[in-house]
Amino acid sequence: MTAPRFRKTPLAALILALPLGVWATNGMNLEAYGARAGGMGGASYAYDNGNSAVMNNPATLGLRPQGSSLGLGVTVLMPDVSTRMNHPLAGPLSADSSADQFLMPSVSLIRKTGGLTYGAAITAQGGMGTDYGTQSFLSNGTGLPMRSEVGFGRVMLPLAFNIDERLTLAAQIDYVWAGMDVQMLMPDGSGHVSVSNNSDYTGQAKGRGWAFKLGAHYKLSDSVSVGATYHSKTDISDLEGSGTFTAFTPGGPVPMPTRFRIVDFQWPETYGIGAAWQATPQLMLAADIKHIGWSDSMKTFRLAMNMGAGWMEGAMPQNWKDQTVLLVGGQYMVAPNVALRAGYNHGSNPVPASTLNPLFPAIVTRHYTLGAGWNIGGGHSIAGSVAFSPKDTQTNPAMFGAGLAGTNTHSQTTLRVNYNYNF
Repeated sequence: MTAPRFRKTPLAALILALPLGVWATNGMNLEAYGARAGGMGGASYAYDNGNSAVMNNPATLGLRPQGSSLGLGVTVLMPDVSTRMNHPLAGPLSADSSADQFLMPSVSLIRKTGGLTYGAAITAQGGMGTDYGTQSFLSNGTGLPMRSEVGFGRVMLPLAFNIDERLTLAAQIDYVWAGMDVQMLMPDGSGHVSVSNNSDYTGQAKGRGWAFKLGAHYKLSDSVSVGATYHSKTDISDLEGSGTFTAFTPGGPVPMPTRFRIVDFQWPETYGIGAAWQATPQLMLAADIKHIGWSDSMKTFRLAMNMGAGWMEGAMPQNWKDQTVLLVGGQYMVAPNVALRAGYNHGSNPVPASTLNPLFPAIVTRHYTLGAGWNIGGGHSIAGSVAFSPKDTQTNPAMFGAGLAGTNTHSQTTLRVNYNYNF
């Protein structure tokens, strides 16, 4: 049946987090970076996990042998998101997001000379969103699209130094960019926002900025190591882009050219500590614990619009909670050049039920991972991993207005492949 037009838009909290539809793993953070760590639940702070250390703990870059390493990688994120409600007049309504595949490439070149390790890496840090099309009940009978997509990327310049045989310290500068598409109904039913270029690679609203990382690694013994890292909150300019605001008037919808600005949208501060144990020549075990400071960066969402008469800004609460994530994994060498890996990643859900909305249900909490690595020879190696996140469900008792509950479900599968050439 055709969904009825509600008097009040059913997305009362939608404006809060639409532009934040990046990834719903550890909140917006991927549960792992790199195929080796990806096979071990994301644990990566205390052992050599290759060039992906630029997104994990840059101090572990200093654990590699002398020489250079070229790395190429791709992550494929495949979310499955749906929204349900039981309307008192229309009955059960449901909508499925068609945004079910996002590609995130990476390239890196790292060199170690003596006790100094340095280089550069570029990665598409994120690229997820939701797309409910134009005909689901979320469009409220308007025929207008309900969609969000965000991409974050980084150019990273790490520098690690072996202080002695046991201690390695590192510092890193990150140049960060963000792009965003937003197509949504306004919470008060006054109109529809559309700032979108529908590109798979860049968002219509864009911003640039900086961040930094610090890292340390210490060998307690020949078989036990510990690592720690700190990733700063980003300092990104407001995301700006042009689009259309369609006002709903008694005479019909009136589209107006509009400038949009997402004010002070930042990636959060993260820090953590980990340990690795080479239990036998074949078996290594690793575990990390990290803290992600969502309460600071995701407290309030601010969207500004300018239709030619000056900027108007709205601020709405998000009130995300800080997140603690536990990451554990193991690696077993079934042959001198072949490794099998497995792991588990668990993060508390940072999204309060009261601010949950259909376009950003970042509620996934569990990840089960498997991976493998093969040293082909001649400096060539390849690794792959898969992470499966079973369905998580959360209900906002007033998602669509007072007394109108909405429920989101979210599961996902993530594939990673990395190739390295050491020379």
